[in-house]
Amino acid sequence: MSSRLRSPGVLTAGAATFSVFAWASAFVSVRSAGAVYSPGALALGRLLAASLVLFLLVAIRREGLPPRGAWRGILVSGVVWFGGYMVALNWGERLVDAGTAALLVNVGPILMALLAARLLGEALPPRLLAGMAVSFGGAVVVGLSTSSGQGGGTSLLGVVLCLLAAVAYATGVVAQKPALAYGTPLQVTAYSCLIGTVACLPFAGQLATELPKAPTSATLNMLYLGVVPTALAFTTWTYALARTPAGKMGATTYAVPAIVVLLSWLFLDEVPAWLTLLGGALCLAGVAVSRSRPSRAPASQAAASEPAPESADAP
Repeated sequence: MSSRLRSPGVLTAGAATFSVFAWASAFVSVRSAGAVYSPGALALGRLLAASLVLFLLVAIRREGLPPRGAWRGILVSGVVWFGGYMVALNWGERLVDAGTAALLVNVGPILMALLAARLLGEALPPRLLAGMAVSFGGAVVVGLSTSSGQGGGTSLLGVVLCLLAAVAYATGVVAQKPALAYGTPLQVTAYSCLIGTVACLPFAGQLATELPKAPTSATLNMLYLGVVPTALAFTTWTYALARTPAGKMGATTYAVPAIVVLLSWLFLDEVPAWLTLLGGALCLAGVAVSRSRPSRAPASQAAASEPAPESADAP
């Protein structure tokens, strides 16, 4: 039993599951801490805390600099995902509730599949285009909820910022995938986080001004964001990403919005309005359509081709 628990498949699934739950909790913590800290200051504080933890782990494991081949992906993911994504999400969550933000950001897997097809050579099936159309319709519905009185405080700018965060998330994941062929998951995560921290240094003045005035609960939320959803969850994510195609990894985040809606209801007393939920459901339906596989008519052909997706590996 113990050897089974340590098998690569179980460890990969466990790492991806931990990342999903940690990232779901991050939406709630960002919403809470974002009421006190400005978007850039919160991103910088989160990244500073994450960098301390990650480089402590690097020192303990005695991992040096990543190989030269990993740096392009590290630089792109550091600036775009660790830096840009966090600022855009922090800003967006000041304008929309946590559940709506999670629904919109989860358009990311579709964008991830599209980028992976263009840049990594992964398949680009017609269902991806259909899924993109459905998800775009969902985003339009969420946008309409901002002006119909059904959005419960949802802002059009908040919707745009969350969609921008989805683009940054997808770009960062696709950039990280080739880097993992050269560096370890911990190296790629730690140095991406460091690059993101450097990119957010222009917000250091805001953080220095806001930190002494912030309540303890907001600062603890910021530290939690740095340690768990960033330092630990990004490391477990890169561990799983190194062993799974990028498009398939994106599909593991389907559960995030449902978890976020539940957590935001329990801890923030927030539930997206029905029109926003409908648009979010369409976004996720588009993601599901884009990642679904067409059924094969002949049973023998299906049986013969079944092992291929399991063994397929993105470069």
